[in-house]
Amino acid sequence: MDKLLLIDDEADVQYSFRRIFDSTAIELHTASSGEEGLKQVPKLKPDLVLMDIRMGTGMNGLETLRRLRQLDARLLVIMMTAYGTTQTAIEAMKLGAYDYLLKPFDVPKLKQLVADALLAARTMRQTVSYQPLLESEDYDLGIVGRSAAMQEVFKLVGQTAGTDATVLITGESGTGKELVARAIYSHSRRAEQAFLAINCAAIPENLLESELFGHEKGAFTGATAQRIGKFEQCNGGTIFLDEIGDMSLPTQTKILRVLQNGSFDRVGGNQPVNVDVRVIAATNKPLEEAVAGRSFREDLFYRLNVVRIQLPALRQRREDIRLLVDYFLRKFARAGARSPGAIHPDALAALERHSWPGNVRELENAIQRALVVGKADAILLADLPAEVVSGRVVPAASAPVPALTAEPQAESEVPALARALFKWARAQRTLKVLPAVERELVICALAETHGNQVQAAKLLGITRATLRKRIEKFGIQQELSIR
Repeated sequence: MDKLLLIDDEADVQYSFRRIFDSTAIELHTASSGEEGLKQVPKLKPDLVLMDIRMGTGMNGLETLRRLRQLDARLLVIMMTAYGTTQTAIEAMKLGAYDYLLKPFDVPKLKQLVADALLAARTMRQTVSYQPLLESEDYDLGIVGRSAAMQEVFKLVGQTAGTDATVLITGESGTGKELVARAIYSHSRRAEQAFLAINCAAIPENLLESELFGHEKGAFTGATAQRIGKFEQCNGGTIFLDEIGDMSLPTQTKILRVLQNGSFDRVGGNQPVNVDVRVIAATNKPLEEAVAGRSFREDLFYRLNVVRIQLPALRQRREDIRLLVDYFLRKFARAGARSPGAIHPDALAALERHSWPGNVRELENAIQRALVVGKADAILLADLPAEVVSGRVVPAASAPVPALTAEPQAESEVPALARALFKWARAQRTLKVLPAVERELVICALAETHGNQVQAAKLLGITRATLRKRIEKFGIQQELSIR
């Protein structure tokens, strides 16, 4: 039975609530002041508190809310008032109220709000305590991942950091290309020198050349003084050219000259400037196709492609999602954001199932949104963006796995599905088909059965002991509640 505590000094309101919540499923208790309510909470341990903001004597509702949060930060509180103002609404939500309700009540709306809050309270009781999963060095580096694909990335970072080799980082948007560039720089012999990052796609083409190489006074209209470009500013250090695939051919020619002999001319100048700069470039475009289409210089491509680091999409390393959630929660906590002590199994399962077209950046935004809009002291499924909650897994890139028909005929479609998987795998060279599929099947089975390991094992056609071994083998954090 759910316990409700109503804190309101009006007898009529208490009477109305007894009528509205006259149910065998709800046990209603009342208090006529904030002080009385504070005394009842430790003994009663209510699932939900409904409280008026204005009370005749003693503490007002906002002060009582502050004290209730100190007693139990997980206690859900709905504030009520007949004198609603923007300021009181904002203040109540800032203090951690679950919601805010105006008198007189719309009874169906009140019942629905209470039902939602009680569901959230039950959900929080089911969540598993959120334990840090990462070591301090993972946070210092800023690149999180223990998957095989990310371990290969870390190896290449270590192998290239101590050299001056030009590095080309490729991968979809949001995979962390700049973080990898900074990691290379941080571990290089140039770490005490400058590091400058330039987004080639964000600067208009007519300004990019001047931004990179500087210009002489009078070189063009508005050039009233000599300007030193990024390459000169970065002499002795490292320059990161992001989205280099968007650079025009004339600017590419100047970049090629810098890479070949370490010199360039400022815009409008005729005296070569010599620099010692390490270049790290990145792109989310297939440069080989750009070379074939003559929009990117072939000789520049080979100069950049000395060491290539291909970053995997997030959907290709789902085992890292739980680690990334941990990282972002701690990151936002350090920035002063609300940091829950738990995450609901359904929310975690949805995060692990989503295809993440925006990769790690999209995941970070989803966690930040959940912290902003969430009303409970746990990340719930309802706190996540709609596309994450309802989305399905979309296989990577150009070789999607075709869906089975609505009513599969026994095992007749399994060979076709296997052939589709291998076709997909050939397009993803770092993918190991059997472990990837087996891990996804375990995750989906647990999600389908809401964490019931016995049912999940039956669904997979294995024993519960084997299922547990698979959970351990693939590093699947068992956050799902077990019935």
